[in-house]
Amino acid sequence: MSADKHILLVDDEEDIREPIGVYLESQGYKVSLACDANSALTVIKNTDCDLAVLDVMLGADDGFELCREIRKTSDIPVIFLSGRSEETERIVGLELGADDYIAKPFNPRELLARIRSVLRRSKSLGDNPVNKTADQPKFGGWTLDVANQELISDSGDKQVLSTGEARLLQVFVNNPNVVLTRDQLLEMSQGRTANAFDRSIDNYVSRIRKKIEQNPSQPKLLKTYWGGGYALSCN
Repeated sequence: MSADKHILLVDDEEDIREPIGVYLESQGYKVSLACDANSALTVIKNTDCDLAVLDVMLGADDGFELCREIRKTSDIPVIFLSGRSEETERIVGLELGADDYIAKPFNPRELLARIRSVLRRSKSLGDNPVNKTADQPKFGGWTLDVANQELISDSGDKQVLSTGEARLLQVFVNNPNVVLTRDQLLEMSQGRTANAFDRSIDNYVSRIRKKIEQNPSQPKLLKTYWGGGYALSCN
């Protein structure tokens, strides 16, 4: 998989950026390096990147704001790097549509494994239809456009989905009226297991509800089952 994949690595610390770039190249990836937000956006604009690894703290720049700018024009997967391990910061990254989050210091092999996992999931989302009959299934007055990561209402309104939202909604549509636990949803949508403080599924569900429910505080489509998990009602 790595032979034709282009990774953007953004970190203002040269002693991290340069050796990690060399390591990823040794694993068969094409790598572009950037030390700040402006350089990163230039790379995004002028080249076809398959994944971005962003440091949260970029000197005068903010990795979260950089992610927001990237999301305006690109839906490539994003992995955040951070020297801080606060849960709130990690949740903010996931809410922005990040695909993974790694705390510094980290083993380069762990980053490589995370990159490979995210790229596999991204490829699966793009290649596999939600069901065997159509890649635009309907539910509750919405059509899920998998290829373009969009929700289209019966009236024609569109809601753009992040990669994480699209993956999770795809799991729900593939399993209508089935209560799925948070651990099951995390494994099925992101290919990883939860830790004791993992709230990413709850955050994704909250964001999806704001897009599909008339009243997100009283959901009719994406329901919570206390002690169980969540289910998409498709009756």
